[in-house]
Amino acid sequence: MGNGIAHTFAQHGFGVSLVDINTEALNKAIQTITNNLDRQLKKGLIDDQVKATTLSRIKTFTDLQQGAAHADLVIEAATENREIKLKLFKQLSDIGSDQVILASNTSSISITQIAAVTKNPGNVIGMHFMNPVPVMKLVEVIRGYATTDAVTNTIMELAKTLDKDPVEVNDYPGFVANRILMPMINEAIYTLYEGVAGVAEIDTVMKLGMAHPMGPLQLADFIGLDVCVAILKVLYDGFGNQKYAPCPLLVNMVTAGHSGVKTGSGFYKYTPGSKELIVADKFVSR
Repeated sequence: MGNGIAHTFAQHGFGVSLVDINTEALNKAIQTITNNLDRQLKKGLIDDQVKATTLSRIKTFTDLQQGAAHADLVIEAATENREIKLKLFKQLSDIGSDQVILASNTSSISITQIAAVTKNPGNVIGMHFMNPVPVMKLVEVIRGYATTDAVTNTIMELAKTLDKDPVEVNDYPGFVANRILMPMINEAIYTLYEGVAGVAEIDTVMKLGMAHPMGPLQLADFIGLDVCVAILKVLYDGFGNQKYAPCPLLVNMVTAGHSGVKTGSGFYKYTPGSKELIVADKFVSR
């Protein structure tokens, strides 16, 4: 998500500092951005000059202080882990000016809770992009309890300059997108777990019957099964309702290291460079 956000801002004229503690991760991010720009180039959406200018606007840093000290806006896109995010926002609050806006790309964790560890909670907001960021139009803008009108309006207008469609929502577990999406994905996994139908059959029903561009099991792989578990736990903790408890099959898959596209295996198998969708061996009828 971080490389997609950096790509989008840079392509729309903003100077971007891309920060990660790992140089290898930064190199991979730049390569991903380059590959995505090449795809845009092949489709005729951009020209060579736009590609070169976009890449020139992105600087990489492994030091948070160097990367964020002079930023007007910081967008955090770390893993969906509350403790990591709270630690980051406390650091960012100490590093930045009193005017800097601190945004989180979290898909479920409370903006109010994140804001509470900062010096200026009114300047903290959620800016939940959809993946792949350069393509998807929605930005879910989440107001924390203390987020000011001025900051909200700034982020709403900023999203429009990125050619996105911002939607303002309030700070409750899962916000809107994942409060609706994750129970659907979880129910699809339960449908598989209980033997109602196979992986391809479940996804086909949702694609052909409900006009979804991607079936829920393939989408879960794309999101990351570990991320799905994390979001469902936030929903379960926040609402205390059993319907949000992650399916045992999902938990077992993540525990076994099968988290979807990023690990090469989830409900489907993934081979670099291949576009063929193959159901993982675990779910093939014998």
